[in-house]
Amino acid sequence: MPKALPVLDDISPICCAPLSSTPDFPLDDAVRLAVRLKAMADPARLRLIAYMLNQPDQEACTCDLAPAVGLSEATVSHHLKTLEKAGLVSKERRGMNVHYAVESPAIRALGVAIQLDVPAALDPTTCSA
Repeated sequence: MPKALPVLDDISPICCAPLSSTPDFPLDDAVRLAVRLKAMADPARLRLIAYMLNQPDQEACTCDLAPAVGLSEATVSHHLKTLEKAGLVSKERRGMNVHYAVESPAIRALGVAIQLDVPAALDPTTCSA
């Protein structure tokens, strides 16, 4: 059975130096990054993120997400809850529907953390949450 990662108290975008520039990557940053990467490491979750990224305002209703990825609304809700706990999506209830939106800064920060050659414009010391 895989070891469960800790629940995050802070769901803001991770702001750490890229792995390639930090020989002794701090444990706290490693845990924060691992929790977010683990949340993304599922084909259904990647498809949900991709679908939302390609929608106006990068958001979608659960009623649209389920048919888009070919899963039940209950299964989609489970995956979205995991993404939300990791700070990768946010939700808003509108009447009877729940709309989820991609937290673009959080997704972008993951890319910066695992990028091998980071341009000076993406210097992690200038990262803001």
